[in-house]
Amino acid sequence: MAFDSFSEFIAMGGHAPYVWSAWGVTALLLLASVWHARAEQRQLLKSLKRRVRRENSSRGNAQ
Repeated sequence: MAFDSFSEFIAMGGHAPYVWSAWGVTALLLLASVWHARAEQRQLLKSLKRRVRRENSSRGNAQ
């Protein structure tokens, strides 16, 4: 679908509220997904570091 001007492109033939809100929701969900994955990764790394410290300290006490 070709548009004659930028304003026609923005208006999307009268469907702009639906089209742009769909784009907005999609972008928001993608950003939320990336944020959530990073937060889980940080939490996992903290947990693993804590576990390694705990295991190293218990080995030191057992010897």
